[in-house]
Amino acid sequence: MKNWKLQKADNKLTNKLANELNVSKYIAKLLILRGVDSFIAAKNFFRPDLKNVHDPFLMKGMKDAVNRINRAKLQNESILLFGDYDVDGTSAVSMMYTFFKDQNININYYIPDRYSEGYGFSKQGIDYAFNQKNSLIITLDCGIRAVQQTTYANSKNIDVIICDHHNVAEELPNAISILNPKQPDCLYPNKNLSGCGVGFKFISAYSIHNNIKKEETYKYLDLLALSLIADIMSLTGENRVYTFYGLKKINQNPCVGLKALINLLSKNNLIKASDISFGIAPLINAAGRMSHATNAVKLLIASNSHEAEIYSKILLENNIDRREVEKEITKQALEMIDEKMHTSVVSSTNWHKGVVGIVASKLLEKYYKPTIVFVEKDGFLTGSARSVKGFNIYEAIMECEDLCEKFGGHMYAAGLTIKSENFDLFKIKFENIVRKKIHPEQKINVIDIDLEIDLDSIDGRFYRILKQFEPFGPDNLNPIFSTENLNINGPLRFIGEDKSHVKLELNTKSAKINAIGFGIASKFKSLKKQKIDLCYTLNENYWNNKTTIQLNIKDVF
Repeated sequence: MKNWKLQKADNKLTNKLANELNVSKYIAKLLILRGVDSFIAAKNFFRPDLKNVHDPFLMKGMKDAVNRINRAKLQNESILLFGDYDVDGTSAVSMMYTFFKDQNININYYIPDRYSEGYGFSKQGIDYAFNQKNSLIITLDCGIRAVQQTTYANSKNIDVIICDHHNVAEELPNAISILNPKQPDCLYPNKNLSGCGVGFKFISAYSIHNNIKKEETYKYLDLLALSLIADIMSLTGENRVYTFYGLKKINQNPCVGLKALINLLSKNNLIKASDISFGIAPLINAAGRMSHATNAVKLLIASNSHEAEIYSKILLENNIDRREVEKEITKQALEMIDEKMHTSVVSSTNWHKGVVGIVASKLLEKYYKPTIVFVEKDGFLTGSARSVKGFNIYEAIMECEDLCEKFGGHMYAAGLTIKSENFDLFKIKFENIVRKKIHPEQKINVIDIDLEIDLDSIDGRFYRILKQFEPFGPDNLNPIFSTENLNINGPLRFIGEDKSHVKLELNTKSAKINAIGFGIASKFKSLKKQKIDLCYTLNENYWNNKTTIQLNIKDVF
């Protein structure tokens, strides 16, 4: 069965926009599907401008946060940054640490240990701050649910500013200021900032208040773009502007640490959002998964290439280990799945806590149903959850709150801790909630097709305009095209270690075009017909100093 769904756009509006912009109807339709339906909207889309970002003081609590840090500087107080151990948290800490250090503020940082402390603002971190005589803690990418921890910090005469972007609970921590655009009464328009994004608005507000040039904050656009891409934030509006300029900085003048990672990946062509997602972000995340995320911060705050090289190699080793461990755990987890269930919930005492999120994503890919992978230690299960399109897994877990010790997250990804003794109860309750709430269409991994197109329409001009749709990400995905009745020119080539990828050449009326499909060789092997239908994205292939357009196959029928 072909699970492809062609997206619809208003024909009148498509024709009108095509005429206004002097582009093909294909391009006009792609724009309208992305909410770009006028000349002005197209101008903002194709020409992102840092003048079009929001005033940081629109964010609730910003004035109090800036006043508190100004007081800390005046009184030479010692400040501790407390960040999460993923890319978003470590880039946020690195950005704020370097910025405030440059402003001669007495600042240090702390990243919790994934294994001994777990996710979020921890008592150990607060004790560390107390022993270091820190009078102010700023949390980054965590803290919105840390009611008890904030009270504990207050009991030690430590003030707390929370910078977070996760979903907000009814009870808020007793902090000096909470910066989180998801607060119900926060007027800040962009509800899709990363944790680093919230931190960036903080240093922007500090700069405005203290008459510091904007260029001092723009130095950190590379780290901001890194966080937005790695944390899978919506790449529209303000986030698109920041990511566009952040990628420019990554390609022209990245911080020393990012430059070291780019050198490791041997990237000679332009770094795109996909290179961050599949290359740079996994390397940074590997530090917190396999050893300690402090190494990621040390890399990103490195002041010279020698220091950066040392930490980049540590991260590379971590990532090699991570791949091996992940492969073995995924194999074991796949054997535990009950295909009759509406959910995939698995657990083991032998698994590595650092890779359960990746394993959950792999199970989701294979079985396409709400998934939680738990690892057990000392009577508790720590889980990573992933969801299918349109199903809010965070809300489903919230309905199991009575069985959770703690939880947090977003619509499609969440983390939680439960007591080991409650595993069976949780598994049944979660299954029942999902069974009742999930819609039939959410059980099928439908591929949304942007355009049905003739291969001959994919010429140089079309692709040049398409490249300007980048950076691609949530709400501005790389367009997926479909073409029917294609002839394969010559034999198929099955490549890769396990021959799971396929390379082929297709005939068009005027030329030949190359195509590659990753992980879908089995679908081609089972084809029984001469002509094929393909859905695909477009990319560039660099070979022998020559650049050609290539189809990246998503499905075949």
